[in-house]
Amino acid sequence: MKPIQMVDTKTQYLKIKEEVDKGIFEVLESAQYIGGAKVNEFSEALNVYHNSAFTITCANGTDALQIALMALDLQPGDEVITPSFTYIATTEVVALLRLKPVFVEVNPKTFCIEPDAIRNAITPKTKAIVPVHLYGHAAPMEEIMQIAKEYNLYVVEDNAQAIGCNYTFNNGTTKKTATIGHIGCTSFYPSKNLGAYGDGGAIFTQDAMLAEKLKMIANHGQKTRYIHDIVGCNSRLDAIQAAILTVKLKQLDNYIVARNNAANYYNKAFANHTKITTPFVASYSNHVYHQYTLILDGVNRDGLVNYLAEKKIPSMIYYPIPGHKQKVFETIGSEKYNLEITDWLTEKVISLPIHTELETDQLEYITTEVLNYINNH
Repeated sequence: MKPIQMVDTKTQYLKIKEEVDKGIFEVLESAQYIGGAKVNEFSEALNVYHNSAFTITCANGTDALQIALMALDLQPGDEVITPSFTYIATTEVVALLRLKPVFVEVNPKTFCIEPDAIRNAITPKTKAIVPVHLYGHAAPMEEIMQIAKEYNLYVVEDNAQAIGCNYTFNNGTTKKTATIGHIGCTSFYPSKNLGAYGDGGAIFTQDAMLAEKLKMIANHGQKTRYIHDIVGCNSRLDAIQAAILTVKLKQLDNYIVARNNAANYYNKAFANHTKITTPFVASYSNHVYHQYTLILDGVNRDGLVNYLAEKKIPSMIYYPIPGHKQKVFETIGSEKYNLEITDWLTEKVISLPIHTELETDQLEYITTEVLNYINNH
């Protein structure tokens, strides 16, 4: 049996090596390292994949979120509603722009932001909602967009963990996550479902005026060279990463199938176990399994993590300290929050290896050892 990894990017690369290497060498031959044909090719392919009106690539997923919020002309002190149960990038950009993150509760099944919690958190200062499609499952976007329309709020989707996820509306139509809100953002960090071999990100919108502004912000606030109309930043996807991502985008749906196959193996092995809750999939979403995350009940989680490590099985806790308990947010009075579900999840969740290259013997070994520990402790 091969060594088990949380993410096996090397084996994945070896399967597409010839095409990836060709793309990289084409960039080197062209000497177009920033922008150019490869970036344009990837941007267009990504746009087509998402059936999006506009796609703007950038340097990373955090930049994508920052640029998105900058484009909305929010003012210092404006409130942005977002889940506490997510990676810090979602909320640090809010604070960076001198906006106020307002942390709300998530659904204990989907791990995604709860619409009722959004409603209860809205004040006259609320200007935007940032739902996170956590672990590869969509947030309830139809309800969120209804709330946003009712209160005249912007919606910026954090789709860093759910690229390729399909959202089904009540009328039966479907859209890709990141194309439902006013702006959608994603990341191409190497461990993502569509990962580069460095860093990268992208922004999606269906609004032409927003698209022009997003593009300007990502390029020093300029539409015409040396003419800077607004404050921007320098956030560009380099051509080598674009060449790699163009190849990998063709495989993304296959990668999602492979992740689902691994998840189905886990689900079957853990089915009906009283101490394990497997990932829930709502009727409106499919799951692309950026993470395969269990909820444990009556299990010594630290003991399980240590036991698995001894057996050379990696595992991770995403996320042990939620946003509202991070020191960085003490100045906004984060101690006032009472997010029982979020706090409960931080103590109960554990993520097992999930990637496109997991083999049956590895899955069998992982599930056997997880059950061995839980059944005997």
